[in-house]
Amino acid sequence: MQNDTIKIGICDDSKTDSDYISSLVKKWGKYKNPNIVTFSSAEEFLFNYEEEKDYDILLLDIEMKGMDGVTLARKLRAENDAVQIVFITGYSDYIAEGYDVDALHYLMKPVKEDKFFQVLDKAAAKLSKNEKQLRIETGSGVSLVPIYRITYIDVRANYITIHAGEEYTIKKTLSEIEKELDDRFFRISRAAIVNLGCISRVTKTDIILNEGTAIPLPRGAYDKVNRAIIAMER
Repeated sequence: MQNDTIKIGICDDSKTDSDYISSLVKKWGKYKNPNIVTFSSAEEFLFNYEEEKDYDILLLDIEMKGMDGVTLARKLRAENDAVQIVFITGYSDYIAEGYDVDALHYLMKPVKEDKFFQVLDKAAAKLSKNEKQLRIETGSGVSLVPIYRITYIDVRANYITIHAGEEYTIKKTLSEIEKELDDRFFRISRAAIVNLGCISRVTKTDIILNEGTAIPLPRGAYDKVNRAIIAMER
């Protein structure tokens, strides 16, 4: 979510319900001209999501023809922990399953306007708190990667590789990507940037990350890295 814009998916096989929810989102008005995309099935959403992964909020019916909303949410959560999922349903039987996919909230049909606005406000606040995301364009499409998930970035030939659970290799310089990061990241050399919060320990020759990766530390950088870690923890 950047520049005060927000992208919201509405997935409901009832056109009446979908149109009503869409009208409420427009009335919400916290963001000007929200990008609202509606889907009549989980399968339709997933087909679109393969190309467009930049959804901020998903307003999701549970009981739909074909794939149900909980199954869709599980598939989405397997690769995206940033999107805010709000279940909208006429049944309360699925609340326990919502915890498995870290759903933000359950709204019961018929949806009440004031409660709906409160939930959207909460979703928007979480999106802001969850920080900005890097928009990464690769040959397979566009991915939005939350900055907090990035452990380090290194240079390989004329490309950089962003390590964030998955690896994203793009043609960009380290200096260019550095401008898109925040102060938790430290450039340890001409070849690598490290997330200071992901460091387990620092030796004279290497930085060891929490997940075990060892990144070579150039001569003279040991004290600089330690000072950066201390400054971040203040």
